Amino acid sequence: MAKKKKITEIARSVGMSPREVMEHFEKIGITVKSTRSNVDEEDYQALLKHLGFEVEKEKKVERRTVIRRRRAPTPAAPEEKIEVPEEKKAEEVSEEQKEEAVTETVQEETHAEQQQVAEKPAAVEEETPKPKETKEEITEEAPVESIPSQIPPLTPEEEQRRKEEKAKKRKELPEEEKILRKKVIKRREILTREDLYTEEERSRFQVRKKIPPKRPVKKPTITVPKEEKRIIKVEKSIEVAELAQRLGAKVNEVLAKLRDLGVEADRNTLIDFEAAALVAADYNFTVEKEEFRPEDHFDIGPSDPEKLRPRAPVVTVMGHVDHGKTSILDAIRRTNVAAGEAGGITQRIGASVVETPKGTITFIDTPGHEAFTTMRARGAQVTDIVILVVAADDGVMPQTVEAINHARAAGVPIVVAINKVDKPNANVEAVKKGLAEHELIPEEWGGETLFVETSAIKGQGIQELLEAVLLVAEMHELKADPSKRAHAIIIESRLDKGRGPVASVVVREGTLKVGDWVVAGTAFGRVRSLIDWTGKNVKSAGPSVPVEVVGLSEVPEAGEHLYAVKNEDIARRIAEFYKQQREAAKGEVVTPEKVTLESLFQKISEGELKHFNLVIKADYLGSVEAIENAVKRLSTNEVQVEVVHKGVGAITESDVMLASASNAVVVGFNVKPDPRAKEAAKKEKVQIKTYEVIYELLEDVEKAVKGLLAPEVEVVQIGAAEVKQVFRISSVGVVAGCLVTDGRVRRNSKVKILRNGEQVGEGIVSSLKRFKEDVREVTKGFECGIGVDGFNDFEEGDRLEFYEEVSKEATA
Repeated sequence: MAKKKKITEIARSVGMSPREVMEHFEKIGITVKSTRSNVDEEDYQALLKHLGFEVEKEKKVERRTVIRRRRAPTPAAPEEKIEVPEEKKAEEVSEEQKEEAVTETVQEETHAEQQQVAEKPAAVEEETPKPKETKEEITEEAPVESIPSQIPPLTPEEEQRRKEEKAKKRKELPEEEKILRKKVIKRREILTREDLYTEEERSRFQVRKKIPPKRPVKKPTITVPKEEKRIIKVEKSIEVAELAQRLGAKVNEVLAKLRDLGVEADRNTLIDFEAAALVAADYNFTVEKEEFRPEDHFDIGPSDPEKLRPRAPVVTVMGHVDHGKTSILDAIRRTNVAAGEAGGITQRIGASVVETPKGTITFIDTPGHEAFTTMRARGAQVTDIVILVVAADDGVMPQTVEAINHARAAGVPIVVAINKVDKPNANVEAVKKGLAEHELIPEEWGGETLFVETSAIKGQGIQELLEAVLLVAEMHELKADPSKRAHAIIIESRLDKGRGPVASVVVREGTLKVGDWVVAGTAFGRVRSLIDWTGKNVKSAGPSVPVEVVGLSEVPEAGEHLYAVKNEDIARRIAEFYKQQREAAKGEVVTPEKVTLESLFQKISEGELKHFNLVIKADYLGSVEAIENAVKRLSTNEVQVEVVHKGVGAITESDVMLASASNAVVVGFNVKPDPRAKEAAKKEKVQIKTYEVIYELLEDVEKAVKGLLAPEVEVVQIGAAEVKQVFRISSVGVVAGCLVTDGRVRRNSKVKILRNGEQVGEGIVSSLKRFKEDVREVTKGFECGIGVDGFNDFEEGDRLEFYEEVSKEATA
């Protein structure tokens, strides 16, 4: 009976996995239940034929060839009649006997296989030529040890006779042959190198190890680094172990020097800048303060022009209330967003991506121009193009004008969408004339602004509007580098009960990926997931792509910049840096310094200001136009006066936010700011000037432009102290031990040094300590150590007067 083969055995023979073998069996119509099943020889041969193998056929032919040789064996002479005059003959006879024994063994082992292939022997012989066989091949298939039982065992007498004959043959061998056989036998017994070669041969082949020459041991020498390398930069504090490493000293030595200074510490203790400076001075090192700069860890540098790729435009839809901003977006996205809004008015910032045959567009639907300007006031310029929506049946309204001014102040191109053209009372020409008065002139009138007539309800003009946006984007050649670390802008944020802080961002440059460490103001974290505007999870987001970011430590503010950084340590340090800045500002938002009428001359002289922006509000439209025309005539070659916004009525919060974003001054004529505007002006540090006489307004503006209006500075004394003792500390300077006698002493405040009623010096308080701790201020009745930058000649009894220079507050 033919032996069956397992699937695993077949898999090993053909170099495949058992599953792949089962699949090939299925292809040839043979069903195999599992990898442990057995298959017949015919199925196995069919598989080999299917796979193109011929290995099994060759093996069977070799064995049949051995059988054919066995059918006509050469008769072996009986052992008793063998005459061996020489050793070589004896070896040949024994080899022939072994060959016969091997052949018989092969016959027994292959007897079962002969019956399987006996049906077609002739065909096999015709197809396969008779291979040449060697004794080595036969020996490998059938070892000599397996002697068949057909050879009768030798009797004790025959064995004794054979031994005597072999001994007799050895004696009769020539001397040279005996030596040869001895050498052969000895070679079989070799165990070591000495048995194989003579001493002379061993010395010739011996491999000698190269022993390197001994170098003289040098004693360690103390080298003094170059002067530029003997500088250690420290932010605020440094660990003792790290300081010792930078000094090239032992930690125990540094700890001993600190104990001499009265500082108890171990290797992991943080020591302040002054203590580190004192220790470093003993090693001829200088310690310098190093400021931590977050921007050094952001990938915000110029991009390689070869890496720049075109990006989708980011579009903001603006306009008057109920003119159809969200309805147009609804028609573009083919969704029903407007129906879900309270009262049909957009309540939060959202973003969406629209795919068109000519390109991709990212839309931001804002609650109005206030949010647009709020983000701009924080330095978040996220929009590339503004779609100004104007209702054909309503015309140009006050918020339409404000939207125009906001977009123009941001330097963003405008595409006008005249909506609701399907209404009976629609007047498209009146809308165009109203917008032309605000310098938005249609192309057919010789202007550069694209106008598109739309109907959000009927879907009219939507495709033309998208084409107009892509045309403007193509003209501005919007590009970004996707290979950089991500820089995005947060357009909204919230606290989700299930996911924690969630921030909606639009990527401006680079690629934001899941797993990136990011920081946004005081918030930082690792991006756990990114969700696109359709609610799907994505692994990355490139330039101009809006996504929701999950994984921040807290909810960031809208308009905050989000940056990807290298690792967690940098992200944590940057967030801590911003947190300390805000705490130092006592909760106030740190904003860039804004221009005022008093500081205008300094800005001009420093070359920082080329345009002087104004926001004008008055009680009547005629007054507004008169003031606008008058201030524009005050422009000079150095400064150009520009009116970023004008309007009628009280000064509002929107006016202040626009002035903050545009670095402008708010000027009011016969109007006052409302309470919210005053609060916003204080927070954003925007100057509001109100007048009741138009000539005073124009005179102040003219003086500011020509540099005649000097800032009013008021000196305010905040405290005084008396020098009780003077300390001289190497590498730090002279420190005055003082008693605060009046008010308070603040670090970085200005100070006058008086001796016998006369001023002998002045400077800035560079260090302020109580005992060994750095403090920010010391009040009356307490002792402290004071170091003054630029003055070291203290004497006991000197009086120190501390003061601050405060600019006169603007009249509101």
